[in-house]
Amino acid sequence: MPLKIKMYSDFICPFCYIGFEVFRKLKAEFDLELDWRGFQIHPEWPAEGMPASEWRNGMDADTRRAIWERIQTMAAAAGFEMKPPETLTNSRLALEAAEFAKEAGAGEAFEERVYRAYFYEGRNIGSQAVLAELAADVGLSRDDLNVALDSNRYSLRLKNNALVAHQNGVSGVPTFFIGEYPLVGAQSEDVMRQVLQRVSQRAGAAK
Repeated sequence: MPLKIKMYSDFICPFCYIGFEVFRKLKAEFDLELDWRGFQIHPEWPAEGMPASEWRNGMDADTRRAIWERIQTMAAAAGFEMKPPETLTNSRLALEAAEFAKEAGAGEAFEERVYRAYFYEGRNIGSQAVLAELAADVGLSRDDLNVALDSNRYSLRLKNNALVAHQNGVSGVPTFFIGEYPLVGAQSEDVMRQVLQRVSQRAGAAK
């Protein structure tokens, strides 16, 4: 039986992208099944986006640069490249689109595509037109996605995700539940491997 991992995540969270890619690297070593749950962290951000410099206005340029140097170092250790987005955007539509992709059997591929579009290509993932392009990139129907988003088919599911997350003590992202064990924040590949080994051993001992 696969080891199930529930991940509460948002596409605009750089640490979520790192955690997602670390998980994908370790899939080859462990029998893992990811249940990706959208958890919107900044519903107040405009869909059209806003300059990254407007977020936390009191933060100086050196501090911003230091934060991103750390993020980029973590990404490089996980084997991929990230760039700081110049425009911050609302993730609601992207999270709804991810629910559509999951139902269509392309959840993980679409999630990776959205992360890369936002954190490497500088795309506005708050745009429905952009999301339709990204869906087509992973073999999904643009028209079906547009119908789903226009109808708000998945808005209630996102609200339910947030409700269940709060009930389980989730206050930020990424938060992983590996079996029943919570793990908060992006972890290095070595740390995540050690956690997965311990959980797998406990699961095996309990049989």
